[in-house]
Amino acid sequence: MPTRDDTPNGAPVWVDLMTSDQDGARAFYGTLLGWGSEEPNPDFGGYLNFTLGGARIAGCMAAMEPGMPDVWSVYLATDDIERTVRDAVAHGGQVIVEPMAVGDLGWMAVMIDAGGAAIGAWQSGEHRGFGVIAEPGAPSWFELHSRDYEASLAFYRDVFGWTLRTESDAPEFRYTVFDRDDEQHAGIMDASGFLPEGVPAHWTVYFGAADTDASVATVTAEGGSVVQAAEDTPYGRLAAVADPTGAVFRLVQAPA
Repeated sequence: MPTRDDTPNGAPVWVDLMTSDQDGARAFYGTLLGWGSEEPNPDFGGYLNFTLGGARIAGCMAAMEPGMPDVWSVYLATDDIERTVRDAVAHGGQVIVEPMAVGDLGWMAVMIDAGGAAIGAWQSGEHRGFGVIAEPGAPSWFELHSRDYEASLAFYRDVFGWTLRTESDAPEFRYTVFDRDDEQHAGIMDASGFLPEGVPAHWTVYFGAADTDASVATVTAEGGSVVQAAEDTPYGRLAAVADPTGAVFRLVQAPA
């Protein structure tokens, strides 16, 4: 499995799940993705880490208030979280969670970007982020579905230092990736033409699948649902699904 000891500034470093059924999530993702899970840590509000092959690859916490939607969140790496938050505000963002220390693990903040999507920032202490990436069961891609494409591009360039590379600028498909050291780390899609009414801009997480169709079948067998049926693309066989409490994520099987 590809391991990651350090994450470039601006690249996704962590994902976590806010869920109304923490025990159910442990069972569902364990069956679907082969994850283990540590016990909830009472010192951090019952937060727990999912693991793959012994490496930490995602977090999970119980919803703080009834009725909150269950959702996966993305955190980008920063070496100066205070500066990142200041830059976010200066470039049209809003702060939802001010920078805060998480024990000796690191520092976190949560913002709304200039296009209206929630995004976290993580400055590593002892917790360095993903232990494994881009393998079946592991976080494999991270994508912003934006309602204000140009504003989103400028925000991540100016706040997180992204080097932007346009993959497509056709009216029906506008897509830009964060490219550093010949490695792609995340993408921004112009989703203004297809996001349903009332669905805000948002980040989405792709988890690797050895067989997307088999994984989709497991999702439904375990009480989840299909949001978008599996289809072949130049980037692999993709599907969008939701877990049993409605948290949406995507599956990606690498191209043959």
